[in-house]
Order: sequence, then C-alpha cells, then structure tokens
Amino acid sequence: MKRLFLFTVMLLTMVMAGAKDIKTVVLTTDPQMHCEGCEKRIKENIRFEKGIKKIVTDVEHQRVTITYDADKTTVENIIKGFEKINYNAREVKEDEEVVTNEEVVACPNP
Repeated sequence: MKRLFLFTVMLLTMVMAGAKDIKTVVLTTDPQMHCEGCEKRIKENIRFEKGIKKIVTDVEHQRVTITYDADKTTVENIIKGFEKINYNAREVKEDEEVVTNEEVVACPNP
C-alpha cells in the first residue's frame, strides 16, 4: 500500500513539474495588416520567437492572437520580435475596438 501511495505522489509531482504556463495575448500592429502578405510576414517571422505556440491573424479586426509558453517568453519579448520585422505591436485590451486605417495607398509588404 505504501508503494502505491509513493508511486502516486511521485507521478503527481512529475506531472505538476512538467505543467506549462500557456498564455494568450492579443496584439495590434503599426503599420496595420492589409493583406495576406502582411499576415504571412508576421506568421513566418514571429513563429521563431522562443516559446511561441500558435499565431492567428485577423486583418479585418487588426488583431494578432498569440498563444505562448510563459515559462519561455513574455509579452515584452514578443513585442520585441515584432520590432525585428519593422512592426510596432501593442497589447489590445479586452473589449477594445481597433480603428482601421483606411488611408493606406499601398501595402508595405507586397
């Protein structure tokens, strides 16, 4: 009985130690995304940042939703990753409406 109890405690300890702190952040960018080229540039470059698990872009609502491992990176590091590809990113607060800039003459990422 003791062995079963010890085995169970050890197993639970291993599972808890291996649990990851997965979080999600919603960002918007400047310049804004305008097309599939913009989405592709963000997805192909940001995915190499440490700890990134998933990237979902939404051109219509100007949002980039990123799922990441908080044990490996932070929102600040993700934002720095955007700076590497000449985007300024900021976190979108819950229920915030992002205003779309419709004055763009040409996409910066043809």
